[in-house]
Amino acid sequence: MVRWLKLFGDQYFGFWVLGLVLFAIQEIPYMVMPLVKMEANPIMNMVETSAALDACEKVLGSLCIALMIFVVHRDAVLFSISEGRERLYFVLAMIILLTNFVGWGLYFTGYQSVFVMMFFIVLMPPLYYVAIGLWRRNVLLAVVGVVFLAVHFLHVYGNLRG
Repeated sequence: MVRWLKLFGDQYFGFWVLGLVLFAIQEIPYMVMPLVKMEANPIMNMVETSAALDACEKVLGSLCIALMIFVVHRDAVLFSISEGRERLYFVLAMIILLTNFVGWGLYFTGYQSVFVMMFFIVLMPPLYYVAIGLWRRNVLLAVVGVVFLAVHFLHVYGNLRG
């Protein structure tokens, strides 16, 4: 855990290597996707319906990743789930991640309903970032994650309906 510059309150610009690992773990389904033979792949073949939402989604998603990796709390250590709040949000993040993986498993095996895509694949990644933000007391990540959740949901839902 490295802290370089105080941003505000107890938040610092720094580097959390585990944030990079947590991001990579969440991306595993996209790494596996080329190896899976699917009859259809609606998520990767959506028709874009809103350039503005697409841009906002990309900016907010990238910002979540950057905030997770480069914003650290003053008291943060590399890894801790010692107190009740930390343990709760860490477990929540892991449940969300596993739920996302279950959804990808359904998707890869052909269960590609709008519900499966929206609940398991669209909602879970932003919720994962929110839970990590709460676990790490990273206020910026938690707030941006909530905004990303709304934009990501609206954007993908609009594309699937379009």
